[in-house]
Amino acid sequence: MTEYKKDQNAISQLSPEQFRVTQESGTERPGSGQYLDNKEPGIYVDVVSGEPLFVSSDKFESGCGWPSFTKPIDESFMTEIQDRSHAMVRTEIRSRFADSHLGHVFNDGPVEKGGLRYCINSASLRFIHRDEMEEEGYGKYLPQVEDSK
Repeated sequence: MTEYKKDQNAISQLSPEQFRVTQESGTERPGSGQYLDNKEPGIYVDVVSGEPLFVSSDKFESGCGWPSFTKPIDESFMTEIQDRSHAMVRTEIRSRFADSHLGHVFNDGPVEKGGLRYCINSASLRFIHRDEMEEEGYGKYLPQVEDSK
């Protein structure tokens, strides 16, 4: 089994925006994220640890300005924390092993897919195309990756 961890070397190589988002619980400007319009088939992993987080098949256009997903690959790779910042109560999502800030989860997603919307910062993610998943060690998740519709 792959060991995922908070990798100081990976943290030292983050861009200033990736560091601000993942290590300081920042948020990208809406509409600015690298993966907002990505429709390629593949997997999204934590930019620090490589923890598998989401597959492209669960990504949808929510109109919120950030990549949105209906569910994680495996909930055990995430932790949820009550976030009371900005005069709101929200549920923050962090990666389990790297403790990277990913974004928030809301209950206004597609009802037919469970009703959740994981609103995620592109800066906290690294995308691995389906054609490279096996080589990068994510082959077991290939059955979850469908062609984009």
